[in-house]
Amino acid sequence: MLFPRPDERKINCEGCLRSSFCISCLCTFKSECVCSSSGEEEGSREKGVLYRWQGYSCRVTPERLLLARPVLHAALGTSHGLLLTDGHVYSFGEQPWKRVESLPAGPVIESVLSGQRVISVSAGSYHCSALTEDGLIHMWGENSHGQCGVSGMDQVSSPTPVSVVDGETHPPQLVRVLNVACGAQHTLALSRKHEVWAWGSGCQLGLVTSVFPVWKPQKVEHLVGRYVDQIACGGFHSLALVQILAPPEDSQQARDRCGQCKQSLFTMTDKDDHVIISDEHYCPLGVELNDSKEGRRSGQSSPAQTPQSKNSSPHFEVSPLSSKNICEGSSVGSQKNTRSQEAQPDPSLTETGHASHRQTKSTPYPDEQALQDYLKRISDQTFAEQAEAPSLGGSHPPSHQSSLTCPFRSDQSDELTLRPSSPALSGTDSITASSRQRCASNTTTDRKHSTSDDSSQHSSVDGGICISDLVISNGCLFESCEDGVGPTGMDFCPGDPLQGKKSTSLTDITLEDTEAHNRRGSLPGFSPVSPSGSHRINHLRAAVGAVTTTSTSESRNLLPSLYTEVWSWGRGQEGQLGHGDYLPRLQPLCIKSLSKKEVVKITAGANHSLALTAQCQVYSWGSDKFGQLGRMNAPSTVPNLTMISEGIRVWDVAAGQTHTLLLADGDCYQPILYYSGEQVLESTDNDNPLSRTYTQTPTLLPFCMNIGYVSKVFGGGLNCLALADQNAMGFIATIHELASAERKFYCTLSKVKSGILSPLLARTSLALSLGPSSMLLFQEMAGSFSKLCHLMGQHSVSLTNFLQRGKVIKTLVLIKNTDIFMDTYKEYCDPVGNFLVMGGFQSLLKPSQECFGKKLELIQTLLESKEKNTLPYDLLVNLFYMPLQHLHGYNRLLLKLAHCFEVSTEEYEWIQNGCSKYEDLARLVSKQRRDAEATFSFWKNFKGKNSDSLRKPSRRLVCESNNKALALQNAGRFSASWFILFNDVLAHAQGTIPSKKLFSSHYVYPLATLWVEPISDKNVGQHGLKLTTPEDSFVVLATSPLEKGKWLRAINQAIEGVSQKGEPPVSRTSTYTFSKEGRLKDATYEGRWLSGKLHGKGTLKWPDGTVYCGTFKNGLEDGFGDFMMPNTTFNKFERYQGHWKEGKIHGFGKFWYASGEVYEGSFRDNMRHGHGMLRSGKLASPSSSSVFVGQWVQGKRTGYGVCDDFSRGEKYIGMWLDDQRHGDGVVITQFGLYYEGNFCNNKMMGNGTLLCDDDTVFEGEFSEDWTLCGKGVLFMPNGDSLDGVFDGHWGAGLRVAGTFTKPFEALRRERKIPVAGQHAVPAEEKWKAVFDECWSRLGCETPGEGVHEKAWENIAIALTARRRQPRDRPKEPSRSQTKMLESLEVIPHHVGPVTADSYNNIRRYLMKACDTPLHPLGWLLETLVTVYRMTYVGVGSNRRLLQQAVEEIQSYLTHIFQIVRFLFPGLPEDGGFILDSSSSSDEDSISMTELLLLLPVLLPRLYPPLFTLYTLEKEREEEVYWSCVLRLNKQPDLALLAFLAVQEKFWPVSVSVLGKKKQVLPSTKDACFATAVETLQQISTAFTPSDKLQVIQLTFEEVTQEVQALLGKEFLWCMDDLFPIFLYVVLRARIRNLGSEVSLIEDLTDGSLQLGQLGFMLTTLKACYNQIQLEKTT
Repeated sequence: MLFPRPDERKINCEGCLRSSFCISCLCTFKSECVCSSSGEEEGSREKGVLYRWQGYSCRVTPERLLLARPVLHAALGTSHGLLLTDGHVYSFGEQPWKRVESLPAGPVIESVLSGQRVISVSAGSYHCSALTEDGLIHMWGENSHGQCGVSGMDQVSSPTPVSVVDGETHPPQLVRVLNVACGAQHTLALSRKHEVWAWGSGCQLGLVTSVFPVWKPQKVEHLVGRYVDQIACGGFHSLALVQILAPPEDSQQARDRCGQCKQSLFTMTDKDDHVIISDEHYCPLGVELNDSKEGRRSGQSSPAQTPQSKNSSPHFEVSPLSSKNICEGSSVGSQKNTRSQEAQPDPSLTETGHASHRQTKSTPYPDEQALQDYLKRISDQTFAEQAEAPSLGGSHPPSHQSSLTCPFRSDQSDELTLRPSSPALSGTDSITASSRQRCASNTTTDRKHSTSDDSSQHSSVDGGICISDLVISNGCLFESCEDGVGPTGMDFCPGDPLQGKKSTSLTDITLEDTEAHNRRGSLPGFSPVSPSGSHRINHLRAAVGAVTTTSTSESRNLLPSLYTEVWSWGRGQEGQLGHGDYLPRLQPLCIKSLSKKEVVKITAGANHSLALTAQCQVYSWGSDKFGQLGRMNAPSTVPNLTMISEGIRVWDVAAGQTHTLLLADGDCYQPILYYSGEQVLESTDNDNPLSRTYTQTPTLLPFCMNIGYVSKVFGGGLNCLALADQNAMGFIATIHELASAERKFYCTLSKVKSGILSPLLARTSLALSLGPSSMLLFQEMAGSFSKLCHLMGQHSVSLTNFLQRGKVIKTLVLIKNTDIFMDTYKEYCDPVGNFLVMGGFQSLLKPSQECFGKKLELIQTLLESKEKNTLPYDLLVNLFYMPLQHLHGYNRLLLKLAHCFEVSTEEYEWIQNGCSKYEDLARLVSKQRRDAEATFSFWKNFKGKNSDSLRKPSRRLVCESNNKALALQNAGRFSASWFILFNDVLAHAQGTIPSKKLFSSHYVYPLATLWVEPISDKNVGQHGLKLTTPEDSFVVLATSPLEKGKWLRAINQAIEGVSQKGEPPVSRTSTYTFSKEGRLKDATYEGRWLSGKLHGKGTLKWPDGTVYCGTFKNGLEDGFGDFMMPNTTFNKFERYQGHWKEGKIHGFGKFWYASGEVYEGSFRDNMRHGHGMLRSGKLASPSSSSVFVGQWVQGKRTGYGVCDDFSRGEKYIGMWLDDQRHGDGVVITQFGLYYEGNFCNNKMMGNGTLLCDDDTVFEGEFSEDWTLCGKGVLFMPNGDSLDGVFDGHWGAGLRVAGTFTKPFEALRRERKIPVAGQHAVPAEEKWKAVFDECWSRLGCETPGEGVHEKAWENIAIALTARRRQPRDRPKEPSRSQTKMLESLEVIPHHVGPVTADSYNNIRRYLMKACDTPLHPLGWLLETLVTVYRMTYVGVGSNRRLLQQAVEEIQSYLTHIFQIVRFLFPGLPEDGGFILDSSSSSDEDSISMTELLLLLPVLLPRLYPPLFTLYTLEKEREEEVYWSCVLRLNKQPDLALLAFLAVQEKFWPVSVSVLGKKKQVLPSTKDACFATAVETLQQISTAFTPSDKLQVIQLTFEEVTQEVQALLGKEFLWCMDDLFPIFLYVVLRARIRNLGSEVSLIEDLTDGSLQLGQLGFMLTTLKACYNQIQLEKTT
């Protein structure tokens, strides 16, 4: 008997129809109406109210479940149920595992779960589950099949913890769970890594085992590597919802027949005029075998697919019959003996190439060891696939990859119905017939096993925004739609695809927990490619498993994914697996027909399954004996749509034992309920309600309008539950209205996408109708539309989740993440406007009328337009602008939602902020539409020449002067001007026939580089506007002050819109290409502007490759910049990096020449001028041919300089003039020859001096090339001399005519032999350019003349500006360097004379300044060190230069001291005194000299080359000294003391070694006066003379202390006693170059320190040095 279907559109609310609920027995049908007005008022603010009923009839009224707290979640089993409130779990109904004598009268609290923070509950047929916030599971109930996971117990009476442990990790880790689903004899758990675990009995576990029950949770290996989002359990089957990477696509053609079942993979159906080729093949066994000959791999392997190895367990295979028997054998009452079947060989194995093998065990499954081996092989295979991915280049099976193709292709359109027949069905007719008969006989038994649908909830981590729609935006994917041909080059998966080839979830790869969210989601980085670029995609797709992106993870947390697959496994005798047959599946298998349907929820009844899509459609399959599938005369083995009235949108589903419950939107925003399935009639026998009738299609439940706003439904057994809320403060109603509106909006967009866009894009003539440019715009618009549609689908699902999970306003994505929605709407608004401006809708009208009729009735229906006479063009425009009108709905509903909260609450502020954003966006898109329409109207009337060059998609009209409101000043009499202001340019059209609006030419001025200012001039008048561009400046005249203000305001607003940063119109950043003749012709500038001129930082590029990147001022290069220019001669680039002034190179910089030369120094007017260094030679490497450092004037070497010629081995130190050596100079050769004299025209001419390394000296006349020519005197090393006329080259033979003199000894001592330095440049004349540059940086034109305060300002500016220029430094300064720079920027002030304290501050400041190259003093010191080393290192390391080197240091000190005194005027002159402020006595004053102040800063940097010269000068003396030291140190201490005539009273009797006294023996060595010896050795580590003198003084003090310890503190020295002891200390100190140390101290010590006690000590040390050279051991 079928019930008549009531009118679904007319529901009269005639009472609440509430009844009391006797919950002790779920089969009771007592009901009593308790409707009253007072009851309604009491419940008006209630939430979480649960209603229960059974079946459908006119008399059915829901029974309200009364609990103290709102119900958060519920679950139903066959005859029991679970309720979850805030903190408590209740159970009710028949629960035999409780072992109680009588059923309780109401829900009973499960006290064991109190305090466990349970977040969800699940119920199987006869067992229960609770999941805690920590991801832990508690289970209880029937356990005979292991479904509770507690071993050794048939029934678990109370909730018991069940641990899910991952044994593959080391050590094993506890798995945290997101969700649990329960069936009749099994349980599934979804982990936080989105992996599925199973336990219990039956093939519905999906495990590779034949041993049941499975007590411990095991991972479903076939789903490893896939992102499982939901799970659901039927009676004896399982479902999983898997997120995929991209929309599923067919890969490449495979082989003709299935490798497992040998059925054809393709079917052909003859029609009248065409042939349909179908590849809808599904293997009955669920997986295909690998073809080992072709070396193919599968990510869906099973034990039957694994080849045998020598050491593996016995070979086994699973035949179709045995797999079915295993599934059936696991249920009660269906066990059958299959031993005879197992003993026979499987014929399919022989066909596939495997040898037939007779099983010797009682089961075809392997033992535990074989299982472990198999799992290991799976893991090894996975890693092998990862290793082969780069080499295979996209040849993986489809389960490893996904295709990015056009979703608008005609062969990919979303079909509402499946094909009439399935190839799998035709091949298994006999099997399915017998299965139907067998299943019908077991209906009564199977009905008792039902499951709740609550397990199909979304996990806590929802899916992300996938990018299949994003890939449309570029438009190149639409090229494949022409001519009806699929996209060539898009088949990325060559090879033989295995079963489940439509699946696009990623391969089975186990990743870490932190990567779990990123490994299988959509990839925003993918973009469409043309066929020619498909090989790059192949390579990218091969490594897609390793790709992870942060944006994907973030998106997944915001919005659920719509790209999903449904996988099923278990029993299939009722078709509940959805694979087109009635066969069981041992492992999960993808349901092919649901891969494109955007499934967002799955649930299962006892023998049927349901899938809810984002488009509010429900697909059902499985048993339809009681109408639970909700359709008539449709196949039940594959998913098909339930029959719902047009306009009804389902957004939640539940499945019971033999019924289906649907929650949907109707005409109003309050949800409505539909019921489909078995009708339960009231009976006097409460235990056996009558059930003889059922519905054919879903039927509306009339009481649904009276129970409030239902947010979720549950089903189980014969019962239904609805969780409802009352409309408190209008909040619930508003949220439901928002969600309902969004679902309706998405459904409309989906219809537009599939019904309008797809047919249009599939037309081959569309490109011809639109033209190339408009076709690209249409494709871009379609892509943006698809992206917006996808976002709306995600948001509608998100709102459904919001209704079912807490309804916390701060989690509302529409408010929390407004940027996602606003960006997507803006991204769609632009291409629609561009398409309109270019006349695209006008061109699209004809193809649209050919597709949808002349009146476009379909579009009018989609728009729900009530106007009958709307023009077709307007319909098209309104259709594509329709999505933007949805923004007004957001604004209205959010405003309505805000009124539900107090104004002072944070929620109110949140909603108001979101509301204002959407309101602003709605106004913006409305304005953009008006602008686009006005621009389109303008182009229809504009008839200018070459107007197409002006017409661009993104260009919008602002205003124009067609009414002569603006005129050009001084225009010709017969010329006409038309000024058109667009949003990006100002166009000036000129012509001679303005009345006909025909213009012969036009000029375009980009607004980014346009400046406007009002002018009031006598010649112009009061209505003038001056327009300035980088190359032009002209004046336009307005007709009135109103017009002038209008244009001034419009231009400025347009300029601000172009800048997009609200920058002041005067100064801005933009790009411009110069066109007029001049220096900048064809150059492109990108950077800052000021009133039409280049000003600030920018980059200027010329077509020939010349580039300047730096700062500009008033249109010219000024400041620091980097310049590159090609050199055609050398075919290389020349580069300058440094300072500019007024368009010329000016200041300090570095120039790399194409010839290989590198100059670093000062410039003036594009020429080298000032101090600089030039490296010449190949690439100016350190081994370049020559290096010059010195002074330059007007590009030529002029003044003092040093040139090191590496090729000739010579170094010139002297004066230069016009790039030639001219004046006094010194030349040193690599052979040790030393020349000095006067140079002229690069040659030494006239009198000069030659000094040889053996002390031979020639003084006389020279000619060119060092030729001795003329009179001269040659002095021999022994004192002999040769006086006469010389001719020839030194070392090549000399011709001499003269007198040889061999003087007596007395005369020899009196003769004056020439010394080095007579013709050298005086030290004070050296490096003047360096010091002039430093004075210039301080702001002084001449040394010592300038403003003291100005100098400090320049220092601060230099430090700040240079510190902010990263290009000028090789690396960023460290934190300590930054602090030092900041401290140096502070100007130290000292008023009055310098005191001791301020003097110390000055010293510290100088130390910091000299350590900082950015400081002028630091630069000066760094430069001086460079030139000093250039002079005295290498060839310049000649002992003849020692005196010049010492004098040069003294000159440095004098010049630097002059600068320091200029900066600190309070410092006394050299040799002055500084009073100590803490003492009034003049005796405590401090002597201040330039040596004491500056030498500690300067000398450590110059010490290595200087000390090398000292060692060369003292080389002979040092050899004698060192040989004596080595000989004398061979003696023991007492012997050496006796040898040196030290009196015995000074001999130490004992010495302290490590704190212990040791006697001094005759053999003791290096023990006496050891402390003094160690102190004196420190003289070699000190740099300055003062430090060395301090070391000598400490040595004397150590000797004195040790002697006073022997002789008493009153002992006083005499020289006869002191000298031998100090001589002993000097010998034992073994100082290598003591003579050089002493000479350095004497030369660089202040005269005041050489007097007194320190002078005495230095003299003693020198005397010891001399004495050691004279000592002779006997």
